Amino acid sequence: MKEQVDNWNKELSNASPEEVIRFFNDIFGEKLALSSSLGAEDQVLTHMYVNTNEKPNIFTLDTGRLFPETYKLIAATNNKYNIKLKIYFPNTEEVEQMVNNKGIDPFFESIENRKLCCNIRKLGPLKRAFSGLDAWICGLRRDQAVTRFATRKVEWDEVNNIIKINPLNDWSEEDVWNYIKSNNIPYNELHDKGFPSIGCEPCTRAVKEGEDVRAGRWWWEQPESKECGLHNQKK
Repeated sequence: MKEQVDNWNKELSNASPEEVIRFFNDIFGEKLALSSSLGAEDQVLTHMYVNTNEKPNIFTLDTGRLFPETYKLIAATNNKYNIKLKIYFPNTEEVEQMVNNKGIDPFFESIENRKLCCNIRKLGPLKRAFSGLDAWICGLRRDQAVTRFATRKVEWDEVNNIIKINPLNDWSEEDVWNYIKSNNIPYNELHDKGFPSIGCEPCTRAVKEGEDVRAGRWWWEQPESKECGLHNQKK
């Protein structure tokens, strides 16, 4: 698989995001899906995917702790593109057990607790969303964070045993917003209030001028640990 991934990266090195999506539409068809966090990058990809696939398979994870603005965006996106985002929720019993044992906001107490919460609210639902898929599209960009510098257009997701496609890998933040504005793409209102990266409400804050775009995510942790596990690779 590594050789195949390397070949795809060479073949698509100069391809536009739309060309990348079309390329893998042809290869994987219904076995391909876009995993959307409703962030700016994923809104761009939703627009591209809908315009390159008659039956786009797009899902999102509702952790139960999202901002009201994010739920509003789900409705706006469905209406704009005449689609229905498939929503995956965490296991109720696992959430109840965690909250009853560790409190309502255990993630502030330790990285271990934060990762437990992410595992239950995100990774569990993601594994169900991946069932039956051979490849997934996501909105990673290399310049988003220190944890993402090595991101390539096509990767083998060893954790989930699935092809991972990053069409916007070499885009800048400016590229993303120029595309959103020029195509009238709906986006989260919080972006206009200093939130470049938006996750769960308790774990996301606005960033200050000059801060990294992901500085508002799990801001009490060191930059090297700021991933929920969705984009981690086996060492």
